[in-house]
Amino acid sequence: MSDSGRSAAIVVRALHEPREMDEAVALQKSIWGFEDIDLLPARLFIVATRIGGQVFGAYDGARMTGYCLSIPGLKPGGRRYLHSHMLGVLPEYRDRGVGKQLKLAQRGDAVARGVDLMEWTFDPLQVKNAFFNMERLGCVVRRLVRNQYGITSNKFDLGMPTDRCTAEWWMASERVRRVLAGEAPRRPSIEGRVEVPLAFPEWRVSDPGRARAEQARISEGLESAFHEGLAVVGVERGEASGTYLLGRWEPEE
Repeated sequence: MSDSGRSAAIVVRALHEPREMDEAVALQKSIWGFEDIDLLPARLFIVATRIGGQVFGAYDGARMTGYCLSIPGLKPGGRRYLHSHMLGVLPEYRDRGVGKQLKLAQRGDAVARGVDLMEWTFDPLQVKNAFFNMERLGCVVRRLVRNQYGITSNKFDLGMPTDRCTAEWWMASERVRRVLAGEAPRRPSIEGRVEVPLAFPEWRVSDPGRARAEQARISEGLESAFHEGLAVVGVERGEASGTYLLGRWEPEE
């Protein structure tokens, strides 16, 4: 079944009212398990809607099942872009296309306003998210930051460093248009690969030492590739591991 078929009952709309922002904050706490000190407050959601950012909610009837938040940014040279800081979907609504609906709502609004670039960070150890970003949305990756957010209270990192890749979503590009239309993107020659074991989430709990060593290996591999001018241009998934595909890539002008 297609993403649109699975999520036909879900309605995505822009959020404006303080009570809606409070709902999103409650959802944030439920999804990530943050302690209060790490929660993004409702005030930030409200400010984002006032300064050119975006806050969208995904609803199943009256129930908010997911949300996303972006804030405006400015690159050297004056290029405007949006930083999508957070997107979350309740566990029982995952794998139903809700995340993609939220991203498409962001894209539609941004492109209509003349903004062609959106970025967000993601954990390179989460292969499922990486596959979604690269293969379902058409993103590329050229940067990794070690321990970007410090040690946080969320239930996914479990006290490990928050190494993060930055996804670049060139929303009006041919690459993205082809991917969203269900076509294969034109890829450059693959010059490198970095493998990520699918068992990594289990190691975080059962063998933290092994998990930290693997995290360091993967981050070092990606950093080395980026230093050589390569970008992540695709992700393959196998039975035991996922693989980042690295090639030379430049934004379309």
